[in-house]
Amino acid sequence: MAFVTQDYQFHYRLIGDRRQPIILILHGFMGSCDDFSAVIAGLEGYCCLVVDLPGHGQTEVKHDANYQMSNLAQALITLLVTLGIERCWLWGYSLGGRIALYLTIYFPQYFQGVILESASPGLKTQPERDRRIKQDLQLAKQLESGGLSQFIHQWYQNPLFASFVQHPHYQQALTNRLNNNSFKLAKSLRWLGLGMQPSLWSFLYNIEIPVVLIVGALDIKFITINQKIYSLCPQATLNIVKNSGHNVHFEQPSTMIKLLAQIIN
Repeated sequence: MAFVTQDYQFHYRLIGDRRQPIILILHGFMGSCDDFSAVIAGLEGYCCLVVDLPGHGQTEVKHDANYQMSNLAQALITLLVTLGIERCWLWGYSLGGRIALYLTIYFPQYFQGVILESASPGLKTQPERDRRIKQDLQLAKQLESGGLSQFIHQWYQNPLFASFVQHPHYQQALTNRLNNNSFKLAKSLRWLGLGMQPSLWSFLYNIEIPVVLIVGALDIKFITINQKIYSLCPQATLNIVKNSGHNVHFEQPSTMIKLLAQIIN
């Protein structure tokens, strides 16, 4: 389905009975609505709203500035309002988790709680953000010049994704990634990358809705980040999932299904 505004044409799917608890689900970089199929198929008694983020899948953005997190967050709230969803659960993975945390801080009235999978509140200092912006601009240029297949191969050489690459369903995930457009992904890196995101660390203490942190036991970098979030956010609980790296819902879907059921019930 499509939701069209002056600046966005969101592609989304609403799966399940709307009378059941609703979960808004936001994917990671190079992902799409299809990323959560295995988990959604195993969820009973829930309605899932999955959205292709700008630069990904079938969503179209009319102006580059509308890739920015502040504009995107407002547009996602407009989508909820238009669909008549007053309050729902929010689940974001990686890039989607950063957006989900932003939504939690600035639009808490729309959410019963938030599930942050392998997410970060951003970089704390301007020099850190400047360095990351420079890195993302270089990656964007590689996407535009070298093509998507070459970029994906290089991207998943990162040790962060070691267990993801070794997963028996990795080739299927790779096929889904190749459905994206390299030039649109480059815009996502330029406008929605970690360096462009405002730091959200100072807001963690004031969050008043439940925050559920989920991270893979093999993902040492994000365990450290999420332990810091847990120490600063009174509403947070921390779940470390065995035998999983960065992409928990892909690597351990059955565990993710059980966790979601426990959290939302």
